Amino acid sequence: MGLGRRLLALLATCVVSAGACAEAPKAPVVVVAFEQHADYLRAAATALEHGEGVARDLPRAAACYCESARLGNAESMFALGWMYANGRGMARDDAVAGTLFAMAAMLGHSQAERMQRFTGPYTGAVPSCLEAPAWERFDGVVERMMARLSPARRGVVNMVATLAPDYGVEPRLALAIAAVESGFNPDAVSPKNAMGVMQLIPATAERFNVSNAYDARQNVTGGLRYLRWLLAYFKGDVRFVAAAYNAGEGAVERYLGVPPYAETRAYVERVLGYYRRTEHPYDGRVVASSPMLERLRIASQ
Repeated sequence: MGLGRRLLALLATCVVSAGACAEAPKAPVVVVAFEQHADYLRAAATALEHGEGVARDLPRAAACYCESARLGNAESMFALGWMYANGRGMARDDAVAGTLFAMAAMLGHSQAERMQRFTGPYTGAVPSCLEAPAWERFDGVVERMMARLSPARRGVVNMVATLAPDYGVEPRLALAIAAVESGFNPDAVSPKNAMGVMQLIPATAERFNVSNAYDARQNVTGGLRYLRWLLAYFKGDVRFVAAAYNAGEGAVERYLGVPPYAETRAYVERVLGYYRRTEHPYDGRVVASSPMLERLRIASQ
């Protein structure tokens, strides 16, 4: 089955599932978290497309719309279709636009249904970015991680996944950091006095307004604020973000990449083992990027 047909079948399944879920008390927490992250990506894409509070950047806008659409966001499917239909930052492609409009229409987007009169119907042509990466389709790392945890720590997992989208952090990355840092243990303390789920040292806790590092919610919130800051500072390069979370952004800049500490290098490998991606969307309004970033990228090639 071609990619376009697989996506159409997947969307049909989603529509049926949505009807079934409407009868349930609530959607699973992690599912809701991914929906919230899709909304965050859509908002970021809109800002980038129109230059609202950030420099206008149509390629990045399209990338954010595409990632949001891949997570099932109908508004992003429509917006990306509009960009293809109008050649907005890319070559015009009515076949791709028509397919994206059809996908959005299947999820109830009425304007997308009307737009198909101008672009033509579903053809199965979609951008390559809409295909889920192999790790997401096949691995099950998060599921295996959850299966090993006690019920109490599974509650921490749900909290991390729920809060992450509020700070522009993909739940999977937040879960990877928390898993490697503490195994989701709110009472964890390291020899260097790093505390709680996200292992905040006192200086980082103070920097991100955490008054009680052993309060799980405060701790996770502080860690997510730090991750959001690091993602902006290193423009979404997960290698540098993970290394900086472990060893500090100063060490990453000083060594022009992942520092040569055995602990930090093992840490980065473990985080990437869970997350399986080296790039992450970021909000450029949070902080100016590192002045060393280009040198870091060149040195790490």
